[in-house]
Amino acid sequence: MDAIYTFFLVGGSLMALSILASRLSSMMGVPLLLIFLGLGMLAGEEGVLGVEFDDYSMAFAIGHLALAMILLDGGLRTRLKTFRVGFKPALSLATFGVFITSAIVGVIAMWIFDLTIVQGLLVGAIVGSTDAAAVFSMLSGRGVNLNERVGATLEIESGTNDPMAIFLTLMLVELLVGDIGGPTETLLFFFSQFGIGLIVGLGGGWLSAKLLRWLDLAPGLYAMLALALGFSVFGLTSVLGGSGFLAIYLAGLMIGNQPGRHLNFILPVHDGLAWLSQIGLFLVLGLLVTPSELWDVALPAGLVALALIFIARPLAVLITIKPFFKFRWRETFFIAWVGLRGAVPIVLAIFPVIGGVENASLYFNVAFAVVLMSLLIQGGSLTLMAKWLKVEVPVGTVPNRRGPLGILPENDFELFVYGVENQDLEDVPIRLLRFPSGALISALFRDHAMLHPKGSTRLKLGDVICVIGRSEDLYALNRLFNGDAKLKQERAFFGTFTLDGTAQMQDIAQAYGLTLSPGEQEMTLAEFIALRVGGHPVIGDDVDWHGIHWVVSDMEGGKITRVGLRLY
Repeated sequence: MDAIYTFFLVGGSLMALSILASRLSSMMGVPLLLIFLGLGMLAGEEGVLGVEFDDYSMAFAIGHLALAMILLDGGLRTRLKTFRVGFKPALSLATFGVFITSAIVGVIAMWIFDLTIVQGLLVGAIVGSTDAAAVFSMLSGRGVNLNERVGATLEIESGTNDPMAIFLTLMLVELLVGDIGGPTETLLFFFSQFGIGLIVGLGGGWLSAKLLRWLDLAPGLYAMLALALGFSVFGLTSVLGGSGFLAIYLAGLMIGNQPGRHLNFILPVHDGLAWLSQIGLFLVLGLLVTPSELWDVALPAGLVALALIFIARPLAVLITIKPFFKFRWRETFFIAWVGLRGAVPIVLAIFPVIGGVENASLYFNVAFAVVLMSLLIQGGSLTLMAKWLKVEVPVGTVPNRRGPLGILPENDFELFVYGVENQDLEDVPIRLLRFPSGALISALFRDHAMLHPKGSTRLKLGDVICVIGRSEDLYALNRLFNGDAKLKQERAFFGTFTLDGTAQMQDIAQAYGLTLSPGEQEMTLAEFIALRVGGHPVIGDDVDWHGIHWVVSDMEGGKITRVGLRLY
């Protein structure tokens, strides 16, 4: 019994310390996942608490469970519209990119550690894929608002590149222990990983989404049912020989893009479950490593990590996406830099241990060292690199709080809470506000007292306004309540004034004294900018043309609606 109580004491304390350490991450700029790993190492057998943990099978099971939960949450939060600009390059990176990265790192590892070519390639395969937990955590936790093309590519890549890494790792482990099948069997395994994962993930996710939308449950049960259905898809896919990680990500994608009130109950709970999974996973992996063994390979493993960060990943990105997709050089460089490694390489490094590969601890320690350096170097500089390479777009105002009213089963009304921060709204009567049709102010709070708003009520800075509306009203409401600081950021980025995307280029050319080619004279401004950026424009795309800096400032349904101008 004492062991059980000790487990609760140590486990609860480590979890609490990990959560409290998140403040340290935000204040000092240290990647949060790196702190989780560090706490696990400090609690380990050579750390402060001296907890002995060397059960690789249990760590393997915990890793699968946690990664499945993280990928399910990532899929829930990925919008299908992002696939319009990010799916093809992400798929290229998730397949050919992982293969090229693994090959380059494998050759370098073979030379550094004096390994055989197969042993070196196994090192490359283990660290060849980016990690969904690291990418999702770093992008959301750092408040980096990337342009849609870059953000979607990175997120979709991290959610879909596990099958290739698993295939390469298992194939090389079997080759080392002498259990490799023939070419036909190997190819069948490769295609089954992707094919079965794709079919079961999309099909199971679609059915799950329909079921969740149709059922009338207690609010707390929706999240549990979504989790159970996601794990069922993961398990079924794995039993059939496919990639459960790919399947559960796609299942989350299908559930998250099925509108309905169930999402308002699912997303907050799954956000907490994803954080719990990340903390638990990285603490366990930190407990599993032996620092003294890690120190013995620190220098050569560090060289492998540097080769991955500065040679293999950039070359893989340049080869797989730059010639085929319309990425700008700065976007390409940023994607190459954010090849974050996290829990996946460490979990994959357990395969050689379980498979009985000779000197298996080397693969685990090298993977751990690579993850540490990736989180430290790439994760620690992510915000700086995003600003330097100009792939960020300003974050506008969003409601302080929002929630469904539960009146309608579909397209329900919501309550949006805003603070009045815009100087232009000071002393303005409510009747003069340009509210979207169908939205109305239900309450107004001033100095902690509730007022009953009327058309003649004049707003004051610091007021808190409760608005009832629908999700399609958010864009107009966010623009209306945009604070002065965020307005200044937007004007500095997009320009002091904007033009409508439907404006005719011949009118613009006449007004600014510009020269157009015959084909451009009949275009609208939106069509002209889309052509210049190579199709599939996103907010933040810019074009320097005839002394004017044109920046896409607003889009709707994949089409440009507003373009900002900066003269220089």
